Amino acid sequence: MFIGNKVIKTVDSKTNGKVEVVKSLAFGTYITVGGLTQSGGIVYEIWEKTLKKVKRQKKEIKDCLILGLGGGSVSVLINKIWPNIKTVGVEIDPIMTNLGKDFLNLKNVNIKIDDAFDFCSKAVGKKEKYDLIIIDLYVGDKFPDKFDSLKFINLTRNILFVDGVIIFNKLYYGEKRKESLNFAKKVEEVYKNVEYFHPEANLMLICS
Repeated sequence: MFIGNKVIKTVDSKTNGKVEVVKSLAFGTYITVGGLTQSGGIVYEIWEKTLKKVKRQKKEIKDCLILGLGGGSVSVLINKIWPNIKTVGVEIDPIMTNLGKDFLNLKNVNIKIDDAFDFCSKAVGKKEKYDLIIIDLYVGDKFPDKFDSLKFINLTRNILFVDGVIIFNKLYYGEKRKESLNFAKKVEEVYKNVEYFHPEANLMLICS
């Protein structure tokens, strides 16, 4: 028996650098990049609070898109809340999805190894649309510039059903607060309804 945290697997990724799978008495098994939890653990709790809130607002969701699938914490929760949902998960780093399958029960999702921006551009061309879109595109604690743009936010609107819901996950601590609030202003230019929700040290922008 161990006390505290134990690293049970370490992998080097071209995209994310050093990736660790950690087992914890407090938070179970989770995946970290640069010391920041990406999937499992506290991330699971953050998304559980957020998705339960969405469930109260929009009970029926048939098609979901996750941009930034990682190890799949969100996918696991979505399958519990909406058992008959069809989910597409986009992730640029196959190492993350493989670890999710091995350690975090990642399943029942159509995994696409692709860049989220490119995927959205192609989806617009194919006229694909979703009831629920999850945006969780951090690499460690960095949010790539191309996803911080009005162009990307507009792309997401073009693949969301008119009565759909989209959630942008932004870190909200220290210097990240100003960055996240600036991003929120851009989101408000594109989406009519933007709700600010704060589970833990995150800002969830729930939009429709």
